[in-house]
Amino acid sequence: MWDSTLRSIGDEPSPIGEEEYYARQRRLFSQLRPGDLLIVTAPHESTRSNDVHYPYRTSSEMLYLCGWEDPEAVFVAFNSGEDWVTSLFVQPKDVLMEIWEGRRPGVDGAKNGWPVDEAYSHKELDERLARMLIQSKRVFVKLGVDSDVDKLVDYEIKSNSRERQKLGIGPVSIVDPSRMINELRLRKSDAEIALMRHSAKIASQAHIQAMANTRPGVGEWQLEGIIEGVFKYCKTSGIAYPSIIGSGENATILHYTVNNDTCNDGEVILIDAGCEYKGYASDITRSWPVNGKFSEAQAEIYDIVLKSQLAAIDACRVGNPYDAPHQAARRVLAEGLIDLGVITQSLDEALESNGELNKWYMHNTGHWLGIDVHDVGVYRPDGEPRLFEEGMVITVEPGLYFGAWRPDVECPERYSNIGIRIEDDVLITSSGPDVLSSDCPKTIANIEAIVGSA
Repeated sequence: MWDSTLRSIGDEPSPIGEEEYYARQRRLFSQLRPGDLLIVTAPHESTRSNDVHYPYRTSSEMLYLCGWEDPEAVFVAFNSGEDWVTSLFVQPKDVLMEIWEGRRPGVDGAKNGWPVDEAYSHKELDERLARMLIQSKRVFVKLGVDSDVDKLVDYEIKSNSRERQKLGIGPVSIVDPSRMINELRLRKSDAEIALMRHSAKIASQAHIQAMANTRPGVGEWQLEGIIEGVFKYCKTSGIAYPSIIGSGENATILHYTVNNDTCNDGEVILIDAGCEYKGYASDITRSWPVNGKFSEAQAEIYDIVLKSQLAAIDACRVGNPYDAPHQAARRVLAEGLIDLGVITQSLDEALESNGELNKWYMHNTGHWLGIDVHDVGVYRPDGEPRLFEEGMVITVEPGLYFGAWRPDVECPERYSNIGIRIEDDVLITSSGPDVLSSDCPKTIANIEAIVGSA
């Protein structure tokens, strides 16, 4: 069933190459000085139950700076005054563990084809890192990720040995490098954009398969299985976040992830699902009628949300403030609801912080996207909205939610339990917005032609 899906996605893009990793490292090192020690840690494996672990996913900082994905890894960079030397501490080869859990690259594997100068067994970390800590002045490390590294750093910071007193050696401060790394991650390279576009193509086809298999009586869980089955079939590492598959009143719950209800005739289903490909996330939302035909009321709300999304996407331009899409979307949503008589206030009143629009649209219109689905990067540096630059990627996801179950509002009966959200992934370019997820249909005509067609 999915062979045509694979063909429409196209060839896999090239992975991030060594030269790009080295360039990322150099950009980061340019903000540091001799005597600084950079430590990037990976989280420990997490136990699901008894002796069963959750699927492992390393830290995004580790992925960004060197691409190493296995557990028990520590990336270290130190400048003693001559040049930066990078080291990667990894799991050593262990035949018994490899028999049970899979092959390990080991130290030799890390030395070949990875963007580091040196590689060592994780068993050597304490000794080698202690020597580097003694020679350092400032330690750049994100605490709370690897408790073993935290203890080493804490010991050396607090150490008051006679040698330190005589020679004045040893670290005197700890700095979180996250902000510097986050700023680098905010602007995507051509290689990153290619991976994100591929991730969005896969997620688009997953949504299309879910549309095609939607009919009254299907289970939310069954559509979840189809969506995530496509992700795996197309060689992703799986979901970028828990899939939201909500029909009827569940579509009006922003982060509904139970996904265990039956989809009934006359309801709208909202699916918010994206995958992670080579570390890069996609994030797409589509809403459609379970029976394949929008009712008049459903179409009225859908049309408003789609118009608001198109206006927001058009605002994703170099030099615009990051909140320009949000303001554009809110204006169109408010105008549409005023025309329908849902909002009785003036446009200016409806758009105020306590205006009526907030009853039906209560979230922001977008967020950064990249290695994390809610990617890093300050939105308001120095208190002012950041201006869009080429290479930034943001989601655009306005919606309207009429939950009849809510005790805090009086829901219009005509729109009872209609939840509509439309979300795409948008790259900021010098020639205008580039919708990475453009393969995913969103006009009423295109959606109605697909729903139930499997």
